[in-house]
Amino acid sequence: MLDANLTEGVSLSVDDRGVAYVTFAHPRSNSLPGAVLAALADQISELGRREDVKVVVLGSAGDRAFCAGASFDELVAIDNEETGLAFFMGFANVINALRSIPQLVIGRVQGKAVGGGVGLAAATDHCLATQHAAVKLSELAVGIGPFVVGPAVERKLGVAGLSELAIDATFWRSAEWACQRGLYAGVYEDAQALDDAVEGLAGRLAASNPEAMSALKRTFWGGTEHWDTLLAERAAVSGRLVLSAFTKESIARFKAG
Repeated sequence: MLDANLTEGVSLSVDDRGVAYVTFAHPRSNSLPGAVLAALADQISELGRREDVKVVVLGSAGDRAFCAGASFDELVAIDNEETGLAFFMGFANVINALRSIPQLVIGRVQGKAVGGGVGLAAATDHCLATQHAAVKLSELAVGIGPFVVGPAVERKLGVAGLSELAIDATFWRSAEWACQRGLYAGVYEDAQALDDAVEGLAGRLAASNPEAMSALKRTFWGGTEHWDTLLAERAAVSGRLVLSAFTKESIARFKAG
């Protein structure tokens, strides 16, 4: 099961069915500082090399927010393009790890997802959520833009869905909205119902043919082979924009508010 007691970092457990549970956490609504992003990418990549792991469940700790996105503390501390690129590459590396491992990844989204959190949900192969799992891409509101997560979100929601989220950056869309457009494959009343659905699906997948699942995953992600380069280019764009006075002032206001 996911680690409900984790307060910061990334934890892993693998049960006797071959289901791997990856949990990330941070005290500030499961936001994602660079260290957590790096640990998450490393853990996912390592699972991809394990033959005993049949399916992966990705979730966050706690019973409220799924993920508040990028760490504002680290964003305001970025003072050059190199540091900016390195920070946003953290999101690129996680997305590329999720798409590259041979196992199917189930996303478990118990609460609201913002920015990079929406990107993580979109980068899973089959994402389930509660009715509380509203989504928002808030990047433009602070002067950046969802450049790194954009390809993953577009893959699930299409250009229209990505545009709606990215342009109206201060408005929440409901879990039902996200489900109707393909980000979520199912929406459940509460965390217990969500966990029952995740467990049932994980068990069925763990009993399925690993080769068939891996071949399916390659089919699902066909046409994304260039993402290593694409997401690095997008990270560089965000890394430059975060240095602007507009962005620095906007993030400061968000932190103060």
